[in-house]
Formats: sequence, structure tokens, C-alpha cells
Amino acid sequence: MTPKRPYLLRAFYEWIVDNNMTPYITVDATADELSVPRQHVKDGRIVLNISPTAVRDFVMDNDAVSFSARFSGAAFYVYCPIYSVLAVYSRETQEGASFPPDEYAQIKPVAKGPSRAAVSTRAEQAEEDEASLESAEDLP
Repeated sequence: MTPKRPYLLRAFYEWIVDNNMTPYITVDATADELSVPRQHVKDGRIVLNISPTAVRDFVMDNDAVSFSARFSGAAFYVYCPIYSVLAVYSRETQEGASFPPDEYAQIKPVAKGPSRAAVSTRAEQAEEDEASLESAEDLP
């Protein structure tokens, strides 16, 4: 069977947003193919605000979570393979779900993150579009 993580992640995300709360994800920042702002990584993990008001070009599928956001005012393209997402929860209530780290142990990751060139191109494009990101907020 396929892993449950992407399905549960989408369900909890929708539930959190439907209840007017702020969805956060905790990500294993040591995972391969990950693109996150390294200056915000603490103890090998990063917490990301994935609220619709904080991100742009948001995609969450069976392979990855990706979006553009601002970190300390700078635009950045984020790519998190689904196996790197450790938890999803509401900032306000801390309710959500955590995922077993060994769920993907026997499955070789199929998803490939964007190339460094693609990340740079998307980051540059995000900077150009910075004016249209008025509703984005800084992430913790």
C-alpha cells in the first residue's frame, strides 16, 4: 500500500484552514532534495507556516509540498518532499498529526526536487512578484 502521509496531511491542512486557524508543518531539514531557507533551521528541523495568506503558488500532492513565501522579507521557493514532513498542526491549538519517521524507510523517494537552477529561477521570479505578496507574512 502507498503511505498515508500525503492523504492525512491534506486532510488536516483542509480541516485547519476550514476552522480559520493557521496550518504549520514541521519538516526534517536534513532530508534529501529539500529546499528551505537554512538560516531558519533549528536542531535539524524547520517549522513552516503554510497558511493561504502566507504562501503563494502552493502545491501539496503525493510527492511534495511546495510554495513561495517570504522569510525575513526575502522571497524564497520552498520544496519539501512528502517524506520530510514530520507533522502538521494548528498554530492556535497545537492540534494536528505527527507522522512516523519510518513510514518511508522501505520506499525509495520517487519525487525529485527542482534543480538548483529551477530554485534560483523561481526565487528570482518570486522577488519580482514581491509587490503582489502583500498578504504574505513572515514565518517563524
